[in-house]
Amino acid sequence: MRHLILGAALALMLPLSAQAQDAGDAAAGEKAFAPCKACHAFGKNGVGPDLKGVVGRKAGVHEGYNYSAALKNSGLTWDEANLKEWLKDPKAKVPGNKMVYPGLKDDKKLSDLIAYLKTQS
Repeated sequence: MRHLILGAALALMLPLSAQAQDAGDAAAGEKAFAPCKACHAFGKNGVGPDLKGVVGRKAGVHEGYNYSAALKNSGLTWDEANLKEWLKDPKAKVPGNKMVYPGLKDDKKLSDLIAYLKTQS
């Protein structure tokens, strides 16, 4: 019986450890953000839109930035799942958008980058 209880307790802990791995490291994410600085900033629009508070924001609506029709009409909200897909391959996530970034394929760096973006709200 004790083995059964221990096994059940371990099974319950597995999803928690998987979530911890997906949480990302904001400090590492700040480093992963370095190439993004060519077009994006926090607090002002540049070549790309202002990313301050992007997590949880509706896509294509930040004031003062001229978005593509594809992004304006995407219906997306930048939650973690949508950001991960977008940052992995923007052209696949929203065909017809004007972002020239080819994407970040490393899942760990994606999680780290999103963790960093969450600190900038």
